[in-house]
Amino acid sequence: MRIRRSWLPVLLLASMAASAADAPIRGFPPALPAADLVLRDASIATLDPLQPHAQALAVKDGRIAALGSDEAIAHYIGPHTEVLDLHGAFVTPGFIEGHGHLMDTGDSLMQLNVGMAPNWDAIVAMVKSAVAKAKPGEWIVGQGWQQSKWNKVPQPNVDGLPLPASLDAVSPDNPVLLAHTSGHAIYANAAALKLAGIGRDTPDPVGGTIVRDASGNAIGALRDTAGDAVYAAYSRYLASLPPQELAARKEQSLKLAMQNEVSKGITGFVDMGEDFKTIAWMKQQAAKGFPLRLYVNVGVLDVASLDKNLAKYRTIGYADDHFTVRGVGEDVSDGALGTHSAWFLKPYDDAPGVTGKNVTPMATLAQIARIAARDGFQVSIHAIGDRANREVLDMYQRIFDEYPAAHNLRWRIEHAQHLAPSDIPRFAQMGVIASMQSIHACSDAPYVVPHLGEQRAKEGAYVWHTLIDSGAMVLDGSDTPVEDTNPIAGFYCAVTRDNGRGQRFFPAQAKTRMEALRSYTWNNAYALFEDHQLGSLSPGKRADMVVFSGNLLTIPDDQILRTRVLYTIVGGKLVYQRPGAAAWKKGELFKPMPEFDHVN
Repeated sequence: MRIRRSWLPVLLLASMAASAADAPIRGFPPALPAADLVLRDASIATLDPLQPHAQALAVKDGRIAALGSDEAIAHYIGPHTEVLDLHGAFVTPGFIEGHGHLMDTGDSLMQLNVGMAPNWDAIVAMVKSAVAKAKPGEWIVGQGWQQSKWNKVPQPNVDGLPLPASLDAVSPDNPVLLAHTSGHAIYANAAALKLAGIGRDTPDPVGGTIVRDASGNAIGALRDTAGDAVYAAYSRYLASLPPQELAARKEQSLKLAMQNEVSKGITGFVDMGEDFKTIAWMKQQAAKGFPLRLYVNVGVLDVASLDKNLAKYRTIGYADDHFTVRGVGEDVSDGALGTHSAWFLKPYDDAPGVTGKNVTPMATLAQIARIAARDGFQVSIHAIGDRANREVLDMYQRIFDEYPAAHNLRWRIEHAQHLAPSDIPRFAQMGVIASMQSIHACSDAPYVVPHLGEQRAKEGAYVWHTLIDSGAMVLDGSDTPVEDTNPIAGFYCAVTRDNGRGQRFFPAQAKTRMEALRSYTWNNAYALFEDHQLGSLSPGKRADMVVFSGNLLTIPDDQILRTRVLYTIVGGKLVYQRPGAAAWKKGELFKPMPEFDHVN
């Protein structure tokens, strides 16, 4: 074809334009900022409805920068980016411990774990061994016993509780304080009772019971507030220690507790009650750096002090969002089911005439709640029995009427374990959060029906699914150190209701896999006013994540307890790595851990 000369300039310009299009243009497309951390080859459950699943994600400056395929996220990898190849591991938003006791957890890790003992004789043997290593007068402290789980009933006994002769014989000169797993009873030896001033003629305190033998003598078992005098004696002993030793014990307790939490996938922890002095100390420690986010509730020692000091302790987002104080709790309305002290509308089936106890007078709880409403604080009140839950709901409603703004403070009921059917819809209607612990249902299952009867248990015991269907916000946690903080066991109980004996405990109340995951992540973030920052993996949110060896949403039930935490990430920083995690391959199973034996 012959080209006309008049067309040549046009063709030349077109050729130049084509060449320019092929050449890179400086600054376009814009270079993506190199990430600090990239996770790839993963199965990521984001809990973000706009992007529920992803294969990879990038983290920059402690926040999620992007999610997508391995190929898409590869553009965020720079020369200094830390890259974790996860070989198909399961990634979720960080698990938040919705109800725990941090310093008690740390203390328990330095005490006798009598919950591992199969019976009372084994507990006495543990104490004997500890006494052999202790100085005269040094306290022997342990926690975790539950008489309903012993493989034999001690003889002789009172209500299944041993008489004191065997314990007193092995520890005549060392006071002994052994806490029940629920925290609502203790067993103390004669030396501890003497220091506490508890004898034959000591009356039961308000909200407590001194368990006595047929002759009226205290056997050493003390329920609810009856144990306060022993705790006070133990506190006096601690105060007598050299200040340096006391400070070192306290710091070690905090360190052990936090290490324990992050090793089990916990990125945030709701501490259900510390006094003002401890809160001030914790804030100082937070300034030095915490591996997880801590949300502390103010524990009420006396109403006058709360009234005077509460407002000035409000702290939100301190130490790069690692320390917050905006709640009051865990104020106790009743006792525990296992000790027959949970407060019910009708008597226990196996204890006619006993309806449990109102531990803290409702009038006092109302005073506390009004102060919190005035100062804009969340309130969390412990209620286990159906009457305790009704009384707290009624009291909340009165205060919501007096302080309409309190409706927006996301008030909670802790445990909410046993509800009258007519009270179940009230949680959603009032906007009250049900802060429940799935693991309790599996642990308590063997004695719920004997205590309450089949009908009451079916209608109102641990009714997570009914509450969720009604529109209520349901949380999860462990009540550590009452139960082990590991959320895998809680997740297993939530979705199986397996009572550890091959039976499903009213399985219609089980959560779906996604409901269980949300309970530990987004729901807990919502309850902390942190749902805009945490609880899902979305661009711009804080990069708190857990990497699990098994996909909790899809693996068979019998593999859940074989799942392990491989990595825990808080604010984009690796705060825990399981030994051997880098070599883990998809499909690799672990043996069930000993602490899960009771639900396996």
